Amino acid sequence: MSDLRELYQEVILDHAKRPRNFRIMPDADHQADGHNRLCGDKLRVFLKVRDGKVDAVSFHGEGCAISKASASLMTETLAGKTVAEAQDIFERFHALLTSPVEDDGAAESLGKLAVFAGVREFPVRVKCATLAWHTLQAAMAQRPDAPAAAVSTE
Repeated sequence: MSDLRELYQEVILDHAKRPRNFRIMPDADHQADGHNRLCGDKLRVFLKVRDGKVDAVSFHGEGCAISKASASLMTETLAGKTVAEAQDIFERFHALLTSPVEDDGAAESLGKLAVFAGVREFPVRVKCATLAWHTLQAAMAQRPDAPAAAVSTE
């Protein structure tokens, strides 16, 4: 199990140091701002939705390694998914981090996102790992022509 934890840590550090889809998307249909007041993480999620699918997703901002890595892996995971699939992945990811009992099947069904399973052991870090996801939810819920929505975790 120690080798697996080391691999998970390497994946998180890689995405934190070299986040994927870390850019401002000027032509985004939806966007929202997220702020974790406990640790100061701030990010904006950008989203393009076409025909009910996530055509493109990116993020920009500042945060801890877990926050950045989670946002980076989120963008890779959700590109090309339907809005319904994105919602399902959000719910399963959130359950992985907040469920009191470890479910190996749930972790496996999330692919690379399973690297965050150990975060459940550190409740104060759950908000770091879910900030981008809650911000994505706020972005998807808004009208395309609405100003950026805001989400705050305390």
